[in-house]
Amino acid sequence: MIRITQQRDKCIGCNYCVEAALHRWRMSKKDGKCTLIGSKEKRGFHSVIVGDDEYEENVVAAEVCPVKIIKVEQL
Repeated sequence: MIRITQQRDKCIGCNYCVEAALHRWRMSKKDGKCTLIGSKEKRGFHSVIVGDDEYEENVVAAEVCPVKIIKVEQL
């Protein structure tokens, strides 16, 4: 299992995470920021726990994020 965390308020809407992990990230039409699909928000951080099969593509999403607001950790 892995935990993906995003600090959404700091997102600049570059779309890199969507390109890296299409089924886990989506651009919001309301504010132009990326949304972590399936996540829950707590104190400005959006988190979701998913299977290990999503690890590599979300690590890439975290690495290509220009504002470094995505963290991926194994549980």
